[in-house]
Amino acid sequence: MSRMMTGAKMVVQALRDQGVEVVFGYPGGAVLPIYDEIFQQNDIRHVLVRHEQGAVHMAEGYARSTGKPGVVLVTSGPGATNAVTGIVDALMDSIPLVVLSGQVPTFMIGTDGFQEADTVGITRPVTKMNWLVKDTAKLSETIHQAFHVATSGRPGPVLIDIPKDVQFAEAAYTEPQKARTSHYQPKVKGDIEAITRMVELLETAERPVFYTGGGVINSGPGAAQLLREWVDAAGVPITSTLMGLGAYPASGKHWLGMLGMHGLYEANLAMHGCDLMINVGARFDDRITGRVADFSPNSAKVHIDIDASSINKVIRVDVPIVGDVGHVLEDALRLWKARGRKVNREALARWWDQINEWKKINCLAFKPSASSIKPQYALQRLQELTKDHPKRYITTEVGQHQMWAAQFLHFDQPNRWMTSGGLGTMGYGLPASIGVQVAHPDALVINVAGEASWLMNMQEMGTAMQFRAPVKQFILNNERLGMVRQWQELLHGERYSSSWSESLPDFVKLAEAFGCKGIKCSDPADLDDAIREMLAYDGPVIFDCLVEKHENCFPMIPSGKPHNEMLLAADASAFKSGAVLV
Repeated sequence: MSRMMTGAKMVVQALRDQGVEVVFGYPGGAVLPIYDEIFQQNDIRHVLVRHEQGAVHMAEGYARSTGKPGVVLVTSGPGATNAVTGIVDALMDSIPLVVLSGQVPTFMIGTDGFQEADTVGITRPVTKMNWLVKDTAKLSETIHQAFHVATSGRPGPVLIDIPKDVQFAEAAYTEPQKARTSHYQPKVKGDIEAITRMVELLETAERPVFYTGGGVINSGPGAAQLLREWVDAAGVPITSTLMGLGAYPASGKHWLGMLGMHGLYEANLAMHGCDLMINVGARFDDRITGRVADFSPNSAKVHIDIDASSINKVIRVDVPIVGDVGHVLEDALRLWKARGRKVNREALARWWDQINEWKKINCLAFKPSASSIKPQYALQRLQELTKDHPKRYITTEVGQHQMWAAQFLHFDQPNRWMTSGGLGTMGYGLPASIGVQVAHPDALVINVAGEASWLMNMQEMGTAMQFRAPVKQFILNNERLGMVRQWQELLHGERYSSSWSESLPDFVKLAEAFGCKGIKCSDPADLDDAIREMLAYDGPVIFDCLVEKHENCFPMIPSGKPHNEMLLAADASAFKSGAVLV
């Protein structure tokens, strides 16, 4: 027998039936009926944010660290529009989110009512799917469909816009198992002939490389385990995008480090010189490819991706495989074993000899300083003092510090690294760290930040304090918009247009104003003790690490250059003078 209930009650019941444990949100007039229902139950926890953008980034952190969809609840008009940046961020990085937005009553839609916005129109280009529900009888089924779409195939954000009168009206509740989801069933099994062709290519390749991305992590822990097994058994080098860090352990002997604009020398040259590239769950982003015409010019290319639209969109490939990474790797590994576990061992040995020569360049080397903290040194020490923590999670803001974190922090497991990759959203890291901490209350959660990026959503420290989330904010403070300043130095004649602020807050006093702990450190000799103090404190910390102001992040592939024209630290002055790189 069908259960009759209000639309507001349907929302809470549907979330409960979908296994939702936490919702990140901010109330307003158009969602008050839903908030009233949240108040009257104890199954679902609500985290009150300080800004709707923060709510979406928290949900992203929660989703990325758990593999579960994040859920957001915002009001109409500015509540929904404030959430758009986070929704785009989730779309670019394939993060499963369900965003619930309030809307003016159905009879007011189109009248420019108070706090009305065309939320469905605004978010149509930046969601996998969105709905405006005008009939309470369709609301519960729509919510169940939304969870299915968000988590099936290539994950991503969806949005449901719910008018206020729909929340008050009564209708029959549709159970999850009765909701229609058959209209969206992405292909998960790869074509076995294409998989066989990939295995054949691997058996004879002389210079193969696995190029992995966030799709490995999105597919679940089984995919990462299959990837590790295949790479280690075959003895093939492996690199990763920014979003794929942790899918293969950084301590693994076949690991080359991160690929791309600020990737490692050996990873980029291996990609440039390989004769077989197997792309596993990455989308050939421009930060990875550099100049497309010269990207991995002499390789046979295989691309495994759940999203058919990503295949041949940027780079033409020889063997396209549409399917879920986990399913494809399972079939590939089984087939490779059945065919005798063959690789070209002699050629692989020569390939590794070449890679080991490239590694001797030591592309992350920097000149230490006795008088100031180099940002690379700060992250080296953070890595050393936290590497043995069994539950360490890292989030970042966006900029130089983000790239240094990717270079110097090492991840041996998936879902431990949360960063804004595709959209590059400043202000992401602080709220994301809170979302991670809410999901993992006993974990060590550190947000590696730059002071400019951190200030964009600094108000969420209030959320951290209210909900007792002991997140550590490790701010590399160079008093500059570091990446902007670096590009201006190298590419714009050292004309530093609006790339620093002259009115930064005292971060220790700011921490005290929020009621949390503030730590400042400017002397390399004091850094270890200061980091230990941050780690030992049982509560939120704002750590103001004053670093060298004009340090640049290398290696760097200048925009429009191929992988074999990387800038190392020693090349910077010649590059600025216009010298041709060889």
